[in-house]
Amino acid sequence: MAQINSNYLKLPGSYLFAAMAKKVAAYKSAHPEADIIRLGIGDVTRPLVPAVIEAMHRAVDEMASAETFRGYGPEQGYDFLIDAIIRGEYAPRGVELERDEVFVSDGSKCDVGNIQEIFDTDCRVAIGDPVYPVYLDTNVMAGRTGARDAATGRFAGITYLAATAENGFRPALPEEPVDLIYLCSPNNPTGTVLPREELAKWVIYAQEHGSVILFDSAYSSYIRDPELPHSIYEIPGAKEVAIEFKSFSKTAGFTGVRCAFTVVPKALTGRASDGSMQSLNALWNRRQCTKFNGVNYIVQRAAEAVYSESGFPQICGQIDYYMENARIIRAGLSGAGYTVFGGENAPYIWWKLPGGLDSMRFADTLLERCGVVGTPGVGFGPGGEGYFRLTAFGDRERTAEAVERIRSAALFD
Repeated sequence: MAQINSNYLKLPGSYLFAAMAKKVAAYKSAHPEADIIRLGIGDVTRPLVPAVIEAMHRAVDEMASAETFRGYGPEQGYDFLIDAIIRGEYAPRGVELERDEVFVSDGSKCDVGNIQEIFDTDCRVAIGDPVYPVYLDTNVMAGRTGARDAATGRFAGITYLAATAENGFRPALPEEPVDLIYLCSPNNPTGTVLPREELAKWVIYAQEHGSVILFDSAYSSYIRDPELPHSIYEIPGAKEVAIEFKSFSKTAGFTGVRCAFTVVPKALTGRASDGSMQSLNALWNRRQCTKFNGVNYIVQRAAEAVYSESGFPQICGQIDYYMENARIIRAGLSGAGYTVFGGENAPYIWWKLPGGLDSMRFADTLLERCGVVGTPGVGFGPGGEGYFRLTAFGDRERTAEAVERIRSAALFD
């Protein structure tokens, strides 16, 4: 009989967002008259901008002609999109990249989960707490952890980096050597951003300990403060120690279109079992060529349009729309006397629940009394307990209504 990968059994029964979706579906079934406003999962609601739609139509028309039809494309992505990414994301920040250091994919969630395949299972992993759950879950699946402690919610073998209100939600440097470090800035779920001097500390740490930083910058386009870095490569020396992930899902509303990219600098190396230093760029390229057939041509033309003369202002307008939603949520909750974080340089609001209230129970209370869906903080790690995440990706009118419902409800009696 085939034996399963028992590491999967270490994980809680359901992925956070799938579990919440089931909870809401059950409530809706029992209360079909309920008017539910969803501020939970970070899915966008605005349509694709005109420049992107136009680029997709042109690409579709190309597929109708034998002369311009495209089948398999490069596993790493077409040069026209890679050039646009370098020109639009990195050149303005003084970061120089070569084409073969950028890998186009169908989503950062996939890349963040798959990147661990090129590292040995004995690597010690450090993960922020709280943080996006995919970082942890994929390493559990790979066998890098021991069992989960039911009392603490933590897995043996993982170094948890506390990110608390007291330290400004900036993960503390590890007290023990680690090999892989997951950083997310702007952070999901706290909505906070690591300043330049803080990122510099991590680069120095990685240089001194031979660590690799896995830097998720999915929400960097939402940064308003010009002093805050958008890329870890703005920090000197980062190309020697860091891999960066960036998605079009939240930048351009591609959650249903699927396109992203990962940067693996050629200066970045890892040690093989024989002691030799090997290129991580070459390993990732080998992995992609083996397991991935590339993003389709139509989607890549759409992503290219994000950086076009007409597309970029349209994308910025869409981001402004969501950030105004974030302002409405933050101002509304703050005005009601609640303590909140984020929402200024990221589309997430991190709500501190009075008295450290159980966040899963509060999810039920918010749904039942307000008809509003959010995400329990504990789903992002033990350090998230006592907090609740709201997203700014909703419709403007519905977002404002959700805030008013919350302000008017007796949630903590």
